[in-house]
Amino acid sequence: MPEVVGITVHLTFARRAYDLADWYRARGSKVILGGLHALSCPEECRPHADALAMGDGVQLWPQILGDIERNRLLPCYTATYENDYSEDPPPRRAILPRASFLTTSSLIATRGCHNRCGFCYLATDGLRMPYRMRDPQQIAAEFVADKQPYAVFIDNNLGSRKDYLHALCKALRPLNKIWSAAVTIDVTDDPTLIRDMALAGCTGVFVGFESLSDENLSDAHKKTPQTPDYRRRVRMLHDYGIQVNGSFVLGFDHDRKDVFARTAEWVEENRLECATFHILTPYPATPLFRQMEAEGRLLHRDWSLYDTAHAVFQPKHTTPDELEQGYAWIYQRLFSHASIWRRRPEDWSAVPLYLAMSYLYKRSNRFWHQLIKHDLVHTVWLPLVELTRLRHVSYRRKLAVGGEGLYSPGQVVSAGV
Repeated sequence: MPEVVGITVHLTFARRAYDLADWYRARGSKVILGGLHALSCPEECRPHADALAMGDGVQLWPQILGDIERNRLLPCYTATYENDYSEDPPPRRAILPRASFLTTSSLIATRGCHNRCGFCYLATDGLRMPYRMRDPQQIAAEFVADKQPYAVFIDNNLGSRKDYLHALCKALRPLNKIWSAAVTIDVTDDPTLIRDMALAGCTGVFVGFESLSDENLSDAHKKTPQTPDYRRRVRMLHDYGIQVNGSFVLGFDHDRKDVFARTAEWVEENRLECATFHILTPYPATPLFRQMEAEGRLLHRDWSLYDTAHAVFQPKHTTPDELEQGYAWIYQRLFSHASIWRRRPEDWSAVPLYLAMSYLYKRSNRFWHQLIKHDLVHTVWLPLVELTRLRHVSYRRKLAVGGEGLYSPGQVVSAGV
């Protein structure tokens, strides 16, 4: 039995975290609970832990282990996020079962975001996370060391500092690898940055559009361009061969029953390769939660249903059931054969790989279950990723000498995975 057990508590899996914590403690282990839920609901977590870790775990863990060795464990440890991010050690990717993953190169170059949207977990009370950046050469070295052709940046927003992203692209460009990342649409304020991203190997971006209503975005305090300009900005990304996975939140106070059809039509008209939808969810200790609580609109506090797939509050212009039904409907529409075809690239040479990507990601669950069951994910996926990388490297050579974007290189790696 381990002497010390650390558990990150995620909102929707809090009950499972507590069950595990109780089981280990009953057998003599010291249990440390951390994560955002420990910050937002410490009194709920406390009965299940010997200590809580609030804040940056990289800073806290050595102190916690030292105190356990000295038999001086404190009930609570806190840390800020204001240290030099470049001092954080890289993860030990060598211990991962590589066969089970599309890629083990999940990279983090930055922490935080320049936005503080009222519904976002980054707006949680007590969480002060300034935008921190690691040395671009450190990131490039990690990418090279993992020997993978494709990386996913899991940063909240890789584009919050455009000068930094320019520098990161400069470091990544010589690697001849491909990658995807989450950004906000204002990254397109600088067209030269989009070109640099393409030349550095960016094949897709996950963009939090959130809503097609300027009123909703204003209420959420999201700093973003006006929604009528989204179309031009998406086109800019497409012109440089960068796929777009658009993320949308449903159930804002200015959303009515037509929001589902209008959003689906916009996604199809602008040929977004992927789209991700979320029911507006008031996370504990966020401004949105406080608003819903004050207005008496929270339906319950069953955290397991606070997963963005269930309506846990009373919407203004629909019923909770209508919101959940609309959420299910829009996914069914966007994953349909007809919608996949309507969103095909304008460049016909890119259509076959786009269709392969769409059907592999959206209509092949049984296939994926078998790959996962038999540890074949990496084996089957690697040739497809390598094909995408080779096509993209060829595209970048032409882009480097041809100025503006020439054509879509096509790929089977989904945008912003």
